[in-house]
Amino acid sequence: MPLTTTAEEPLPVRRVSQLITQWIDRLGVIWVEGQVTQVTRRPGQATVFLVLRDPVADMSLTVTCNRLLLDAIPGGLREGAHVVVHAKPRFFATRGTFSLSADEIRPVGVGELLARLEQLRSVLAAEGLFAADRKRALPFLPAVVGLICGRASAAEKDVVENARRRWPAVRFRIEEVAVQGPSAVTDVSEALQRLDRDPEVDVIVITRGGGSIEDLLPFSNETLVRAVSSCRTPIVSAIGHEQDTPLLDLVADVRASTPTDAAKRVVPDVSEELERVGNARRRLRHTIVTRVDREAATVLSLRSRPCLAQPQTMIDGRHAEVMALRGRSRRTLSAALDRAGDNLGHTRARVTALSPAATLDRGYAVLQRAEGTVVRRAADTTVGEVLRARVAEGELGVEVRSTTAQAGPAVDGRALR
Repeated sequence: MPLTTTAEEPLPVRRVSQLITQWIDRLGVIWVEGQVTQVTRRPGQATVFLVLRDPVADMSLTVTCNRLLLDAIPGGLREGAHVVVHAKPRFFATRGTFSLSADEIRPVGVGELLARLEQLRSVLAAEGLFAADRKRALPFLPAVVGLICGRASAAEKDVVENARRRWPAVRFRIEEVAVQGPSAVTDVSEALQRLDRDPEVDVIVITRGGGSIEDLLPFSNETLVRAVSSCRTPIVSAIGHEQDTPLLDLVADVRASTPTDAAKRVVPDVSEELERVGNARRRLRHTIVTRVDREAATVLSLRSRPCLAQPQTMIDGRHAEVMALRGRSRRTLSAALDRAGDNLGHTRARVTALSPAATLDRGYAVLQRAEGTVVRRAADTTVGEVLRARVAEGELGVEVRSTTAQAGPAVDGRALR
């Protein structure tokens, strides 16, 4: 039941310690799994102090046990070993400390480690952390290569020397951390975050030399694997030898079989690139020369054609055709004009023949009143009426003296004055 306390009625320290002791005693004996990070043996004492750490949560507990318990473990107990401890949680009220009192310690065997790694691999694969579509391509020529390695390690030397041998101008940003032991996961993860935040770093290489399964366990840690999967910078994994396959190899964008192989993958070989450039220049030159030769041959072939060799010949031919067409046009137009002239002459003759002027030329006259009406019958006039007589050449003024009706249209000239 929760305790009721106030500022006026607080609990004394001893009471709090007693309550914590009672609550912890209720846990009973439990099995605890962790990684041994420290083993302390004090001369003349039978009690050994261990620090048991959880690498995923970055938490640790103190474990006490009898020296004989450790001596019974084949090969002894080394720092970094994974163990399962059967212990009783204890709270020491006088010191205010918590620890586990172990009565049995079992090192986790290689077979069990591999089984747990396989189980973790299945879980991470189901989440898609190892999917091929998540892999990013490495830059052709990185500005800065981030390198995470052990302190003064052979792996660092292999990567740096081989990379500079291939591309002397390559720059490195090296993070030397613990790559083995209880702090390896934390150190590598923090170094990875620092390099990933650096905008100049284009690719990150995580490397270390070979070792046993236990030595390479930090690179199969779930925390580190997830940290690598969340990086924005491409990651190259070069852990151990070719036969070593920690989970880091599966989540990284590129797996290198060795540190030397990692150097070959992150930077190009300057001699190979110069050779490629030389080959490209030779192919380009050959292509250009071939094209120029082909075009020159085409120009020579065009120049040898009659139309270009003697262009006046074409002009003369076309001139003759134009002159022939011109003469034909003139003849055609002249013939058309002649036919039109003949037709006009015939039409003119017919018009002339039908014209009243021709009749007047033969001695006839046309009588008109003053208003211009033509007199057609003698009966239409009156005696004494003044008329105009139009002849072939001019007009006459006449007066009607008398009228005589006749059958024809003629008028007696003697009746006109």
